[in-house]
Amino acid sequence: MRSIVLPGDLLATNPKVAGSGTYVEGGKVYAKFLGLLDKTDTSVRVIPLRGKYIPSIGDVVIGIVREVTANGWVVDINSPYQGFLPLSENPNVRPNKKPNEVLEIDDIIIAKVTNIDPKMKVTLTMKDKMCRAVRFGRVIAINPARVPRVIGKKGSMIKMFKTELGVQIVVGKNGLIWASGDRRKVNIVEEAIYIIEEEAHTEGLTDRITEFVRKRKGEFDEQ
Repeated sequence: MRSIVLPGDLLATNPKVAGSGTYVEGGKVYAKFLGLLDKTDTSVRVIPLRGKYIPSIGDVVIGIVREVTANGWVVDINSPYQGFLPLSENPNVRPNKKPNEVLEIDDIIIAKVTNIDPKMKVTLTMKDKMCRAVRFGRVIAINPARVPRVIGKKGSMIKMFKTELGVQIVVGKNGLIWASGDRRKVNIVEEAIYIIEEEAHTEGLTDRITEFVRKRKGEFDEQ
């Protein structure tokens, strides 16, 4: 069973096992913040129980365009820090198109964090196969601290949604999740995600959510 740890709690004496949500000091691994301890023989990490999204390089995020400038787009990434998508990082930019003809205010995008400067200016890119402007589907918002539980171990929860419901789904590390497919099946995904958010601290969650999804799917298959 996962235990709750406090900031500064000693988690391990081997610095090689340090994972997300931890820090190493004097060759020992400590908890960075309040959260659930997830410990195996090869890694130790802390899953936060609450908190705002703090960007890290490589994160996939879902953002909303808030401002169009001459050299790119200011993007709300559900964080205390804004993201910026330069023209050069959007593969849809063309010489004959103005920035607001490519993306305009309130457009939703899937992007990746490529750089964070010392002043926490967050640079984004859309030069990745999973990145795109979102023109259809639904965006679901949850506490960013619950994202690891929505993904599941080795992506188990996401794989289950795709296998059972045949939906497309992209989980942003910033707590925004894009789901697309049959409207009724996307409804099931949304319901399930909110259950995960509420029950993230409990054991056996993947099995319960799988059962919930199959039951709900069976209900409308019978209609």
